[in-house]
Amino acid sequence: MKRRVFLGLAAAGVLAGCGGFRESRINPRNWFGRSRSRRREAAAAADPDVNPLIPEQEEGGLIDAIRRSNREAPYTGTLVAEISALDVEQATGGAIIRVRGLTAPQGVHDVRLVPDDSDGEPVGGVLGYELRAVHGPVTAATAPRPREVQAAVFVSDKTLQSVREIRVRGLQNERVSRR
Repeated sequence: MKRRVFLGLAAAGVLAGCGGFRESRINPRNWFGRSRSRRREAAAAADPDVNPLIPEQEEGGLIDAIRRSNREAPYTGTLVAEISALDVEQATGGAIIRVRGLTAPQGVHDVRLVPDDSDGEPVGGVLGYELRAVHGPVTAATAPRPREVQAAVFVSDKTLQSVREIRVRGLQNERVSRR
């Protein structure tokens, strides 16, 4: 019993002596200190008509660099060898056109459904697409599974109102889905 009381009093004394630890540099909470506000010279001399919440230039992130390169460089994909499946699935506000195809060589990337019309609008009631992919270094043809590619595109209800037929072309064949 005496031992427990002594250990409890000793622990309380040690704990009370740690009050200075709160202010020391050993404590990780003190490493950055408290934040302080200071006035920027550039902000003081800024034009009052400029909104400071709107960025002055484009961001320099990875996604922005990819978007810039996509806008600047034309798409260099070639037709996929064979279209193996075409599914039109209803979705909220339109439909999703999902296409599966087989490429001749292995190692393709950047697979896209490219519309026949530059606006993506139907021509004569036919909404046409080409399944295209960018080919990497040519490798030997293998089993169909590693050569299979997929792409999808969303089409709004407004566009689908005048569509009677959806056609997707490949190099060797095309698939058609009619209403």
